[in-house]
Amino acid sequence: MTAHPTEQQAVPEPPPMRTLRDLRTALRIHGHPGDLEQLVEELDTADLDDLTAVRRITGRYRRRVLLRINPQATAAVARSNEDMAAELRRKLANATGDAR
Repeated sequence: MTAHPTEQQAVPEPPPMRTLRDLRTALRIHGHPGDLEQLVEELDTADLDDLTAVRRITGRYRRRVLLRINPQATAAVARSNEDMAAELRRKLANATGDAR
């Protein structure tokens, strides 16, 4: 049984990601293939004294994990361009009063 798109699905509790070890573990479990290797590569080439850069890199990978565990985000990413275009056309038609 599939959920209706407007139904709110419970978002699972995110894994701990307060340390690099936590983040690596979360990527191993919830990340796309290659995410963990990309994180390591980006950190290897980053100036670790530049905390802003390190924070930007780790934040990007934290968001990837959060998106992967969120059913609504996963469904939104999986939508086709045609489906999204049709929705936009319907919304624009409703906004202008044009019934198609």
